[in-house]
Amino acid sequence: MLSHDNRGVDALTGLPTYEVFVARLEEGLTSVEANDSPVSMGLVDLDLFGKLDAERGRAVGDAVIASLGRALVESFGKAGKVYRYGGDAFSVLVAAEKEKAFLLFEEFRQQFSATPVMLEGEGAESAALTVSVGVAAYPDDGARAQELVRKANEALYRAKVSGRNKVCLARGEKMVTKTSHYTLGQLEGLSRLAKREGFGEAVLLREALDDLLRKYNS
Repeated sequence: MLSHDNRGVDALTGLPTYEVFVARLEEGLTSVEANDSPVSMGLVDLDLFGKLDAERGRAVGDAVIASLGRALVESFGKAGKVYRYGGDAFSVLVAAEKEKAFLLFEEFRQQFSATPVMLEGEGAESAALTVSVGVAAYPDDGARAQELVRKANEALYRAKVSGRNKVCLARGEKMVTKTSHYTLGQLEGLSRLAKREGFGEAVLLREALDDLLRKYNS
């Protein structure tokens, strides 16, 4: 699922392009419908890249973009497929529910911000750069490829305007690890219920919490 091919390769990074990404996402959604397996996507964007590009020049900007692409590929390995989304942004597809995807992107964000990037060219120096990330997942945030992309873009925008250097989820949710709050028996029962009803586990949990809040706030 979500495999690369030789079409639409980006010249700067050697990664598949946006067009290939959308095609693979659509294929992935068809696959998860048939196999009941999760899929999430993240949009990873360099913070304040426009300022860096203007001050240091295009060659340095291109080198930084390529560096981010390599870091993503190295970090996600076989856990995700990385694509050049456009400009200084990359998209990553992972076969995981939103909760796990959030943790994967958060781990990458922390690693990237802690690793200085060499700014090549005259007066070469290293700089601490950061990224913002927007995450969306099927079926929680949409059933179609373009809908998931839109939700991920909205989440990325919130990450930017709320201070940058953070991971935001679609719909403005704040994610915590569910295993910290539920017993194994509860989680197994939730998994069986989700499969039987054809909904994601997160959808059922939010629905139950909404009912609880309505009950005590009415």
